[in-house]
Amino acid sequence: MTNIQALREKIANLATQANHLLAEKGDQAWTKEDQTKFDNLTNEIEQTKAQVKAVEKMRELEADQFFNSAPPKKEEGVTVDALVAVALFIRNGANVTAEQAVAIRNAMSTTTGSEGGYTVPAEIAAMVIEKLKAYGGMREVATILTTAGGNALNFPTSDGTGEDGEIVGENAAAGSGDITFGTVALPVFKYSSKKIALPVELIQDSAIDVIALVVSRLAMRIARIQNKHFTTGAGTTTPDGVIPRSGVGKVGATGQMLTVTYDDLIDIKHAVNRAYRAKARYMMNDLSVAIVSKLKDTTGRPIWTPAITADAPDLLNGYPVAINDDMATMAANAKSIAFGDFSQYSIRDVANSTTLRRFDDSAFALNGQVGFCGWQRSGGNLLEPAAVKVYQNSAT
Repeated sequence: MTNIQALREKIANLATQANHLLAEKGDQAWTKEDQTKFDNLTNEIEQTKAQVKAVEKMRELEADQFFNSAPPKKEEGVTVDALVAVALFIRNGANVTAEQAVAIRNAMSTTTGSEGGYTVPAEIAAMVIEKLKAYGGMREVATILTTAGGNALNFPTSDGTGEDGEIVGENAAAGSGDITFGTVALPVFKYSSKKIALPVELIQDSAIDVIALVVSRLAMRIARIQNKHFTTGAGTTTPDGVIPRSGVGKVGATGQMLTVTYDDLIDIKHAVNRAYRAKARYMMNDLSVAIVSKLKDTTGRPIWTPAITADAPDLLNGYPVAINDDMATMAANAKSIAFGDFSQYSIRDVANSTTLRRFDDSAFALNGQVGFCGWQRSGGNLLEPAAVKVYQNSAT
């Protein structure tokens, strides 16, 4: 299989070349050859990053660990740690010894909901949260809150960026400057992975890391729908997404249905108050990255700076770029690019809400399969709408 480390080293080498070209040219006007060279380097970086993602995705589906499902025995009974208990449950369902069943129940608490599954141990819940971060982009930039329950929760808000003081004369009274407070609701919603079917032979194969296999598939589905809602959700029946809650900072000029200009990117930056720009970044999908990474400033100098390492963000106008494929693709009236402090968006997770059920009913058994479904409770909202502004493509 392709060596991921070699691909990451290739990305770093290409990024170093691109940054060297930027530093070498300084404020000089760029020639056509300079632009072509820089564009070729950034294109190859994006292609290699895509290759890394593809390899990582394939590795998730392959077995690279051996798993010993047999618990150690002691005179007083069977001792099973949390991970082994989960694996026993996933592999065998109810087909375990009485002692193993007790050990599973001790490690995994039963739920009271209609799904009748198990609340997974903290180790598995942490694995799910890590998987949720890997898809979409919102969990990488938002503030994550964990609450003990899912009861109604309202956050007080107040935008003080337009407030100022005054000069008063001697013995004069101070003027009135009351602070206006609002509230933002942060409800949670119960997310399901939907049922998935896996071959019995696959989950019973001792060479397969069955926990990683099942958790990855279930968490991937939950992560994708959550990221979509955290980005573009309309509220009420879904979380409020960051884009609907944000104001429009710049509308593209007529003819810019599929494009954005350097001036537009500067305008949406300055549409956000300086108080929120210290932690700000741009957000867009990968197709928009392909467009903005080729833009130049007024001297012909590229405004896109590739990251030196694979884990670091690329920079646009000196600000990090968060890639979120649930952002709209450039089209008529599309809100395709956002800029601001995305830590003002809060994602709320309910502790101990990650549950798992195995299905052995005839709908699966007749096909030689086992069914699984996962649940998790989360919500999100942009607590301060002034912190983020969007670029909207033109209507025509």
